[in-house]
Amino acid sequence: MLDPELLERITARRAELDELEEQLATQLAEVRAERDELAVAERVLERMTGQLAEERASAGPVPGQVGGRAVMLIPHREPGVEEDSLP
Repeated sequence: MLDPELLERITARRAELDELEEQLATQLAEVRAERDELAVAERVLERMTGQLAEERASAGPVPGQVGGRAVMLIPHREPGVEEDSLP
């Protein structure tokens, strides 16, 4: 004959494990979704960085206005850029 108390403990533990399994499955789905979002964000950032680098490389000095006078803006300093690139 099976011990009813032992059977009850087994049933309760199985219910706990089922609940834990459900929580872990939810967490895993959330982690995977966030990882996918980060992968998309990384690809967008890489593409935008490349486009920005191309735009900066192809753009010449841009005239600006200061106090109503035309002035030449100095490009942002970047690695590998020497002073001969200044306008």
